[in-house]
Amino acid sequence: MKRWISFPRTAGKTTRQAHADFPQGTYEREMGREGFYGPATHLYHSHPPTDWSNFEGPLRPRAFDTNLMEHDGSSPWKAQTLLANRSCRIRCWALESAMERLARNADGDDILFVHEGEGDLFCDFGHMSYRDGDYILLPRGVMWRLEPASSTRLLLIEATGGAYKLPDKGLVGPHAIFDEAMLDVPEINDAFSAQQGDDEWQVEVKRKQELSTITFPFNPLDAVGWKGNNLVVRINWRDIRPLMSHRYHLPPSAHTTFVADRHVICTFCPRPIESDPGALKVPFYHNNNDYDEFLFYHRGNFFSRDNIQPGMTTFHPYGFTHGPHPKAFEASKKAALKETDEVAVMVDTRDPLEVGAEAEAVEWRDYVNSWGGGK
Repeated sequence: MKRWISFPRTAGKTTRQAHADFPQGTYEREMGREGFYGPATHLYHSHPPTDWSNFEGPLRPRAFDTNLMEHDGSSPWKAQTLLANRSCRIRCWALESAMERLARNADGDDILFVHEGEGDLFCDFGHMSYRDGDYILLPRGVMWRLEPASSTRLLLIEATGGAYKLPDKGLVGPHAIFDEAMLDVPEINDAFSAQQGDDEWQVEVKRKQELSTITFPFNPLDAVGWKGNNLVVRINWRDIRPLMSHRYHLPPSAHTTFVADRHVICTFCPRPIESDPGALKVPFYHNNNDYDEFLFYHRGNFFSRDNIQPGMTTFHPYGFTHGPHPKAFEASKKAALKETDEVAVMVDTRDPLEVGAEAEAVEWRDYVNSWGGGK
């Protein structure tokens, strides 16, 4: 039987409460394990932990601008790969017109996050509309297609290491953050019936990253009913009620939306900023020593980042300290802001992510130099 060393020890100048009331002139850094769930030590430094003067090598923090990507909208299997590992694949895709073929993923679940646009989704279970800010969970094996009413841009997050599930909400209970009753499901309605018929349809099936095409002399989305709980579901970030504390800055894990076996998806939504004078008001400096961190910036003013616009992404591999940009940290001390105005999607992966060639082509290479206070 194994267990973590659990007894705390203290040396030098510290604060008794993490993320609050730091010793004068110090910067807190959390060095933790297992994301934000395992043991951790808080160190108090006399300089910002990200105040480097130079950073060389593949570990550097990186940023990518998906607004610069060009897309083939004919199929989700032609989406641009940002990052990937053995259990998670993160892609960007855009389409202007209706998909002419159905898609089916035999490798894993897909979550579509709608960055821009609106339209209709047709799948095995029926029809539902979509709009910007929607998460749409497509379980492994589901047939589906989109009909955009306006230009649509999506973030696709594939889980090949186990199905997507909801997080355990612990002490706050199952109805916190969002009630499961808020999850929308497709309907067998007139729009679904109207697209059925005897025209030939093809289904592109992805298995082991290879495509097969199955042709039917009719539309295989021809269900007349269903019952069960293995379903396509939809929820919008506007329906999420984030956990908050006016006296304590909660870790990113408090904002978990979906969980797979080897990664989690978190949603950062607008919320009141901590009002306690001693409480930290921006993300704390930390070493996330067991997880790679990816962030997709959807909308708003990203108060912990500098020179980041909607549609951009950042990637922080495990192994180095990161946190708020210097300007954001200093601005947080002035208590001028009363609430955040940002929406972002975070993916934390247990296995190291590899950067795709498509992402390399739209990288902001000076991002690493935006951290040091002397730059």
